[in-house]
Amino acid sequence: MEHEALLDAILAAHAASLGASFDGYRNHARRVFRFCLALAGPRAADDAEAYAIAAAFHDLGLWTEDSLDYLPPSRTMARAWLTDNGRAALAPAVEDMIENHHALVGRPGDTRSPTEIFRRADLVDLSFGLRRFGLAAAQVAAVRRDLPNAGFHAFLARAFARRLTVHPLNLAPMMKWRPASFQSWPPARPAGR
Repeated sequence: MEHEALLDAILAAHAASLGASFDGYRNHARRVFRFCLALAGPRAADDAEAYAIAAAFHDLGLWTEDSLDYLPPSRTMARAWLTDNGRAALAPAVEDMIENHHALVGRPGDTRSPTEIFRRADLVDLSFGLRRFGLAAAQVAAVRRDLPNAGFHAFLARAFARRLTVHPLNLAPMMKWRPASFQSWPPARPAGR
């Protein structure tokens, strides 16, 4: 699949930072991407490239910065990659997906934006499919079977345990009660879409 190949190429450039977590994070990013496509339905093709790029970068700062406060570096890396690869027009949408993918609730009335689709897709994966947003349990299970966890959730549990010893009152700095409010909401769509 073309967009998964793009996702893999982005992650290959960060293999040294990901180290032993490479397979686990790659599979998580691919699962999020596939859940985005499934949740988006007929509109999936319109945003597939943005989903793939956002999936590759969305948690990457966790490894490059060795910190659970990874949203700013993840956005920065994505913006730089988009600019360097002639895709700067996708930056507002990709950065919005990264910035808001851990919002506990979506924007009121927003169920179909790429950002909300991405937020839901990440939650489908993080919850092991307990939260599916209308996806069939068999569909989620098939994706999870095709792309095994490879230690991803165990890595996250260890990262949170380490953070607990240092910042017990700020355990999850990447979590948001609700999405950030941007004056530019909704993010601009690239020309021709």
